[in-house]
Amino acid sequence: MRLPTLAAILVFAALVLAPLRAADAAGSPEAKIAALGHKLPPTSKPVANYIPAVRTGNLVFLAGHISRGADGKVITGKLGRDLTVEQGAAAAQHTALALLATLKQEIGDLAKVKRIVRVGGFVNSVENFTQQPQVMNGCSDLLVAVFGEKGKHARAALGMAALPLDCAVEIEMVVEVE
Repeated sequence: MRLPTLAAILVFAALVLAPLRAADAAGSPEAKIAALGHKLPPTSKPVANYIPAVRTGNLVFLAGHISRGADGKVITGKLGRDLTVEQGAAAAQHTALALLATLKQEIGDLAKVKRIVRVGGFVNSVENFTQQPQVMNGCSDLLVAVFGEKGKHARAALGMAALPLDCAVEIEMVVEVE
């Protein structure tokens, strides 16, 4: 049996450990958000009879957040008619940032996140549009980039005939915290 050379072991270690070190180097979830070129938007007040977050035990249930751009304006339109999958994914990513802003307001520090448990995604789409999962990847990919393994979650991605204010996506989330 041939043993691996020291060079092979070092190359393997570099390939496996380098991404882990890079993620750790970014530090806090807020630092990772900034390193990705994003910032948390201001939180918005509910427009109906609900509250944006409810904590029970170690779970935080975040109410549905609609897609808003960095300027705060609602990202509107139907996927498959008005918006491309890429534009929908960008809308989902903006919505994920808004959810994280609300979560931070509720728990004080995103480092307290133990796990993103579940994401529910509602995609405003035409009848024959079937790429809701690809749209919701905009949210899911951001959560994994920010939280690593703790960001991997169960998810639903549903097509809707209409959403509030004709928004492109609405997303709700359940998070386990310390």
